[in-house]
Amino acid sequence: MMEITFTCPECGSGIHVKPSVDATVAQCDVCSHQLPVKFNKDHEQGIIKDCPCCERKDFYKQKDFNRKIGVVLFVIAAILSIWTYGISFIVLYLFDLILYKILGDVVACYKCNTLFRKVSNISEIHGFDHEMNDRIVYSDHDFQGQAPTH
Repeated sequence: MMEITFTCPECGSGIHVKPSVDATVAQCDVCSHQLPVKFNKDHEQGIIKDCPCCERKDFYKQKDFNRKIGVVLFVIAAILSIWTYGISFIVLYLFDLILYKILGDVVACYKCNTLFRKVSNISEIHGFDHEMNDRIVYSDHDFQGQAPTH
């Protein structure tokens, strides 16, 4: 079954839910804020076509790895490079390569950054597109699930 992680607009915490057609809100465990959601049968079957939070159809897939941890690891490698003459970057690269092979993919919504795990139609989702992201974030453009035409 698909697992969904919403971002609470009040406190920024993750709200972890499993889709249910009967659910109309997702409640934050930290601040008790209730986020309106709209699940459908596709969500219950693990198919992502529209976002239950913002109802947009623009998604991308990426490796399921916390970016903050990645930045911390890079900073540690950079500091250690003073004493290791850059070998720490090679070690970090090898560690990153191993993680890339091991970790699965997650689907994210461009508009609200909702994360979807265990998506059955993940092969239909494209990777991150900077142009789509900029046009959605800065001008609220709605691509209706279609990639931009150049």
